[in-house]
Amino acid sequence: MDIKQSAALAKNASIKLSNCDSDLKNKALLEISKGLIARKEEILKANKEDLENGVKENLSDPILKRLKFDENKIEDVISGIESLINLPDPVGKTLAATELDEGLELYKISCPIGVIGVIFESRPDALVQISTLCLKSGNAALLKGGREAVNTNRILFDVIRTAAEAVGLPEGWLHLIETRDDVNEMLKMDKYIDLIIPRGSNEFVQYIMNNSKIPVMGHADGICHCYVDEAADLDMAVNIVVDSKTQYVSVCNATETLLVNEKIAADFLPKLKIELDKKNVELVGCEKTQNIIAVAAASEEDWKTEYLDYKLSIEVVDNLKAAIDHINNYSSGHTEAIITENSENAEEFMNLVDSANVFLNCSTRFSDGFRYGFGAEVGVSTSKLHARGPVGLDGLLIYKYKLFGKGHIVADYASKKKTFKHKKLI
Repeated sequence: MDIKQSAALAKNASIKLSNCDSDLKNKALLEISKGLIARKEEILKANKEDLENGVKENLSDPILKRLKFDENKIEDVISGIESLINLPDPVGKTLAATELDEGLELYKISCPIGVIGVIFESRPDALVQISTLCLKSGNAALLKGGREAVNTNRILFDVIRTAAEAVGLPEGWLHLIETRDDVNEMLKMDKYIDLIIPRGSNEFVQYIMNNSKIPVMGHADGICHCYVDEAADLDMAVNIVVDSKTQYVSVCNATETLLVNEKIAADFLPKLKIELDKKNVELVGCEKTQNIIAVAAASEEDWKTEYLDYKLSIEVVDNLKAAIDHINNYSSGHTEAIITENSENAEEFMNLVDSANVFLNCSTRFSDGFRYGFGAEVGVSTSKLHARGPVGLDGLLIYKYKLFGKGHIVADYASKKKTFKHKKLI
């Protein structure tokens, strides 16, 4: 089946899926989780093959870590599915209601977007998260995973599609594509595809945006920051920065740049270095940082880099304003955190930092759809239209207007025979 046929089937299936009731969708999600358990050994075997091929191809350590799909990852995605099942159905909710006139009522109702094309990196768990979120939100999906995860993705796709269609979901609601040519063809299919979500570098996201008429929800680099304020609890700050950087380095919400107020830098940085040395984190820093701890010099390029590895750039800043300016200049708009006991500084930081997620006294690693209670996420949107931050169910919905009348005609209002009331019902 070629990509055009897949897209056409998905479009047809999306209409039927949009009208599936909550019980059927939850039943499908339950069957998917059962399928993942039943075929666990096949999944692990396929992932082992992908990992071995990745080593042969000299893939970097961060990519290999994202590629790994072991028993813990299977448990994680099943937990995500269970969370989705427990969430209320987001489709068909009344978002607003207005009585235009007596007997003429307008309702704003949530509905699926339709067909979503998702192009994602090497993480096989992303395939499960994306598929199940699309299912719960009533969207059909075309999925393009990384070449390095081809074997794992194939079996996960088969588990999900087979389980969902077995309980009555429309045939053709989910498709897996594998070639770069298919991606280029996908970008031309605005007749069938309603939204594209690319997960990758800024350059890749820009390429998608510049080569398609289809709306794009961009998920680009995660250049995240922690700022340790002059009013920070230093022990708390050490714990938060270490977690933000090292809890899992190969993800977009890991901290890549640390900003430290100059008033506490001499006390804080030596304490932090002791802990980061235990994790074998490579440190680079500005001149002020180098005067306090032994680190290599940071370049201008370091402030713009998503390492996805055990490396952290450090800049000592004069004050809160300098920290905010640095973040707004270099950040990818993903996630930033301030560690401080000063509520005014916290409020100023959280109001003026122009990112999708801004945190006080907690790790940047909390920026995640599952941790937010969204069930899972298709990605983190760094754009400002439609959805921003972790994109869960709400980010995969749009709305339609339903108007209920009783023989009403516009001529009566144009002639002033009748007038609008515009009374809010909700």
